[in-house]
Amino acid sequence: MIDEIIFNLVKYSPNLIKALKETLIMVSISGLFATLFGIPIGIILATTNEQGLLKNKVVYSILSKLINTLRSIPFAILVASIPWLVRAIVNTTIGVKGAIVPLIIASTPFMARQVELALSKVDKGVIEAYQAMGFSNFDIILKVLLKEGQGGIIQGVTLSLVSLVGFSAIAGTVGGGGLGDFALRYGYSSFNPYLMFITLVIIIALVFIIQWVGDLILKEVVH
Repeated sequence: MIDEIIFNLVKYSPNLIKALKETLIMVSISGLFATLFGIPIGIILATTNEQGLLKNKVVYSILSKLINTLRSIPFAILVASIPWLVRAIVNTTIGVKGAIVPLIIASTPFMARQVELALSKVDKGVIEAYQAMGFSNFDIILKVLLKEGQGGIIQGVTLSLVSLVGFSAIAGTVGGGGLGDFALRYGYSSFNPYLMFITLVIIIALVFIIQWVGDLILKEVVH
């Protein structure tokens, strides 16, 4: 078995390296945009709920329902249902560029919920103390909520990136490129279990690396 794995690694290494690069591009770009969109949305959710600084039932209800709706859609169905939107944004529905938009849409709601959860765990007593000292809501959000909740936010970003690795593999099976496409094209369709195993090991390794880096950053920030 080891000989077969080594043989396949050598034979398909150019295609495998290309697929790995595509996956890293998809995860990094979509993860960046999901973070840029998800954190502000999470802040709005955390501050407009019933216990939030800026209680607003209308805003929270609309945003929360939208987030729940997007999170309930399986990723494969999401990809298949928005080609018109993807084409309008990146002018294609296939390859890495075609996969990034659905990945952002799928991961942003998850990121937002993680941020909301992290900020909702901040001690209300600390917030009330800052309010008593005359701090504005903006200052409290910036200097208290985000500072106290940064550990949870880092964990949320890490979990989102881990999820994106799985989403990117699914995207590959519907023309998105990356490791999913490699596994389907050279492994599954060619009845090559060794390439399927190699791809699986690489995906698991990516998840472990992302989690390890996230835990390392969390440890540095918290301690």
